[in-house]
Amino acid sequence: MPARAVYDREAIDAILDEGLVAHVAFTEDDQPYVIPTLHARVEDTLYFHGSAAGRAIRTLSEGAPACLTVTLLDGLVLARSAFHHSVNYRSVVVLGTARPVERPSERLAALQAFTERLIPGRWAEVRPPNAKELKATRVLAMTLDETSAKIRTGAPIDEEEDYALSTWAGVIPLRTIAGIPMPDPRLAGDIAPSKAVSDWIAQRP
Repeated sequence: MPARAVYDREAIDAILDEGLVAHVAFTEDDQPYVIPTLHARVEDTLYFHGSAAGRAIRTLSEGAPACLTVTLLDGLVLARSAFHHSVNYRSVVVLGTARPVERPSERLAALQAFTERLIPGRWAEVRPPNAKELKATRVLAMTLDETSAKIRTGAPIDEEEDYALSTWAGVIPLRTIAGIPMPDPRLAGDIAPSKAVSDWIAQRP
């Protein structure tokens, strides 16, 4: 719905920064594909990555037009009629072409941004990528030149005559929460979750 469109960069950036998963769409030989990926925004650039041998990375590296989306689901909107059921959500669409990130320093910075995007502070706690891992990973970048958001908030919107029906209507809020960390069985000793991990979990009770 056009009325839900938002073009404010602050709102767009907030959605991109909160969403954990993006979907990137492209076409190869007249066949459309939609691939989930992790992403990270650094100022006006959106990075995503994948296997250097993968179809999506290979095709997009060659300059195929791309559409990348991020969606946050905030609630189920239950109306009095089946037709007006909906969801509260925030979503962003980014259009353009992706460029391969060739400069080693930018590629490493992008990989750091991916890690920090998942758990802030985690990069300093782990081993950085080695040469073999960097070679196997392809990083692509899209500029945020052509972007838009759509947002729905609030209660159901029913037909006026339906407001008198004896049917419960309203919103069931949804949010992402963190569970109890499950340690890797092969941990080297009795190692507790790091500060970065504990802080992230505390923010999502």
